[in-house]
Amino acid sequence: MTDAPRDSTGPKIKLDAAGSDHHGEGARLRAAGPVLQVELPDGIVGWAITRQELLTELLADADKVLSKDLSHWTAQLPEGWPLTGMVEVTNMVTADGADHRRLRRTVTGYLTPQRVRATAPRISGHVRDLLEELPEHAGADGAVDLCAHFASPLPLRVICELVGVPEAHRPRIRELVDSIFNHTADAQEVLTTQADIVPLMESLAEFRRKQPGDDLTTHLIGERERGVITESELSDTMWLMVSAGYETTRNLLTNGTRALLTHPDQRALARAGDEATWAAVVEETLRWDSPVANFLARYPLKDLRIAGVTIPAGDAIIVPYSAVGRDTEFHGADADRFDISRKTKHMSFGAGPHACLGAHLARLQATTALPALFRRYPHIALAGEESELLPNPSTVSNSTLRLPVTLGA
Repeated sequence: MTDAPRDSTGPKIKLDAAGSDHHGEGARLRAAGPVLQVELPDGIVGWAITRQELLTELLADADKVLSKDLSHWTAQLPEGWPLTGMVEVTNMVTADGADHRRLRRTVTGYLTPQRVRATAPRISGHVRDLLEELPEHAGADGAVDLCAHFASPLPLRVICELVGVPEAHRPRIRELVDSIFNHTADAQEVLTTQADIVPLMESLAEFRRKQPGDDLTTHLIGERERGVITESELSDTMWLMVSAGYETTRNLLTNGTRALLTHPDQRALARAGDEATWAAVVEETLRWDSPVANFLARYPLKDLRIAGVTIPAGDAIIVPYSAVGRDTEFHGADADRFDISRKTKHMSFGAGPHACLGAHLARLQATTALPALFRRYPHIALAGEESELLPNPSTVSNSTLRLPVTLGA
């Protein structure tokens, strides 16, 4: 990747704000080439790299050639732009270099592997309770929405307990997260949501100042008092952990369940297997149906030449996880097939310095919840047709709004 004069581009593919077919869209992106222009809502233009090997190479060297700081993006974003919540924040996701390392350390200093492992009994307890309660949520037709009553409440409880969010605030947290990932929202809803997030986080921080606990917010308050982070970084880091920790794991649980329900051969292999088999289920779900379809954004600090195409400095590079997860050049000719025996590695938790620091927590929840679900309800089945499932209305979030199932005997 070197400096080069700008050249003409190939086809420009519009990313669907409604998320109606992320995998069909990913196939079109791959077919258009390894590097191409894409169009975001309101005609905002970016670039996508659709080959996993190219993307991994770029992200591994990201600090030298790319920025995550919005100030480097030359696009003019309209007020109330639907993806504002992805880019207009002051936390580790939008920081570079020393600032990124500083902000990341404030979280990794608390969210250690040991602390995550220590949450295992608590996660198992939540899983057990939610599974026992599922029959109570059955409708007149006998169907239970697994999203609403299992895949959503589990990660919301887990991340809110770690961050230190009292139960009374959790419904509003969930509403706000749903809103920022709804990219069909109008400008007024976007502005209202953005206006509500900061004061809510500030009130939660103030609550923990008065009632400190063994939680991330109390830890971040200590970092604030030592001058390590600013007040806005405190609020935005709290929001990042709650929103990302909830949304992505909700999607992972939903997508993993749906994959097994619609692939009886893989379900049989999983149920006959051991812990390693269920870990493989989770990894294949992350590759085949990534919880995040497209992630914003990185901005070249200089013109980049990748696979014969020049990406100009100041443009946005979008990471299209749905596309690269089924890259046949990397994952093989059968990359569209869900196969828990597959050995290739996905990149759904990112790569390089910005790789997801909550990956171990998401994996722990999924490897606990999925086998428990299929043990407790061995005859669970989709209620209705898979084609009837409505997607999350999002450019970024990849899953379904509901997952109606029958639990069986």
